[in-house]
Amino acid sequence: MTSAAGHSFCPGPLDRRTWLRIGGLSFGALAAGVQPSLSGLLAAAEQTPVVDREFSVILFWANGGPSHIDLFDLKPHAPREFRGPFQPIPTNVPGIEITEHLPLLARLADKFALVRSLHHERNEHSGGTHRFLSGYASRAANLNDAEYPEIGSIVAKQLEQQTRDIPLFIANTKFYGGGPAYLGPGAAPYMPSPNPLTSTGNNVYDPVPIDNSGAATNNLAIGPDGVLALRRRANLLRDLDALPRLGDAGGMISAFDGFQQRALAILSGSRTRHAFDLTQENPRTRLRYGDTHWGKSLLTCRRLVEAGVRFVQCQANYRLRPETGRTSNWDDHSVNSHIFDAYEEKLPTFDQSVSALVEDLYDRGLDRHVLFVFCGEFGRTPLIRNQDPSGRPGRDHWSRAMSVLLAGGGLRMGQVVGATNARAEEPVERAMDSNCLLATIYHRFGIDTSQLQHDRTGRPIPILSDGEPIRELI
Repeated sequence: MTSAAGHSFCPGPLDRRTWLRIGGLSFGALAAGVQPSLSGLLAAAEQTPVVDREFSVILFWANGGPSHIDLFDLKPHAPREFRGPFQPIPTNVPGIEITEHLPLLARLADKFALVRSLHHERNEHSGGTHRFLSGYASRAANLNDAEYPEIGSIVAKQLEQQTRDIPLFIANTKFYGGGPAYLGPGAAPYMPSPNPLTSTGNNVYDPVPIDNSGAATNNLAIGPDGVLALRRRANLLRDLDALPRLGDAGGMISAFDGFQQRALAILSGSRTRHAFDLTQENPRTRLRYGDTHWGKSLLTCRRLVEAGVRFVQCQANYRLRPETGRTSNWDDHSVNSHIFDAYEEKLPTFDQSVSALVEDLYDRGLDRHVLFVFCGEFGRTPLIRNQDPSGRPGRDHWSRAMSVLLAGGGLRMGQVVGATNARAEEPVERAMDSNCLLATIYHRFGIDTSQLQHDRTGRPIPILSDGEPIRELI
């Protein structure tokens, strides 16, 4: 087996508890042995009040950090070494401009909002991801697993009593620095076919599908073959019941068996399989999103929230041509890629798929209770850097300013909130800690962020220690 840090170790003989833990590994990652399954995800330890809301979130996560100054906060009058080659274009909302490489989205500015003045203090990838998605700074700078739970895990915990026939929290793969932390596996996302590399500093892995295609076709959560395999695993667990039960004062073995049964019912049920299966979708809609990784991913995300999933998160990774860059995320240092060539390559696909999702949410009336969020752990340095021996341009990590695109969610769209200075270096209007975005989302879920949770030592910790909902959006 391999630890999260990449070290090999031998676990020794396996007792029944360990066998059940293996039975609880994420069905899509069983062969790799790296992630908890839905049966583990259902095994939450504490009861929490039910929040009776229909609100849900699609988080399209640009891991690595998208460049705010090249996408949504262009500064055409800044010095050349800051502004880059892209020009802003007007949108259908007077006064709002975005990059020239997003013409389809430019026609939909009345249906989205831009927040240009968020910031935090962590410039590391996993440290920044952890800070952004949990609201708390981690002790470790480069951590694989979260020290405080990410927002999707909080939502899953708060709404756990609403779990019926589809998971509440689904992701394509684990985020670097993300996870349920002390909330335990019951608050982790269900992942159809995760890649363990996504929870490390590696940045060249192939994009991970969330739809029923490619590597996910035979996933245990989706097709008929997968259901058969899942049932075979259930039979294995029943065989293990013949082993003498070990002492368990907390009754966790019997409880875990119950979660296994619930997981089997959910993942072999028609509702979950149907939500993942894009062959059930109208061909014209599939064409509208595009036959690309992003197109299929975002269409699947829409199908999942429409089916009742409350939080869906998906990495926005893209495989560049080798001559453009080696990275598959948004970590566009000069040593990783030619940032402007990379954007020219992937933004047309982004424009088509994201604009299709935004229009689809509105066409279906989902915009009233489904919020789409596009962002990453931070922005990029306004100053262009050329560290690569080739001299190609890139931008480095920059947590002092970033832009977030939001669409729907019953929030006020067609506006820009906040502003940065003339070089996009820092906010000069409505400067807000990134916790304000989390507070806004929790507010829409009806979750009180002052609620106390308890870590593994019993220490009480509020969901957020600071941050207020963004009033312009509410």
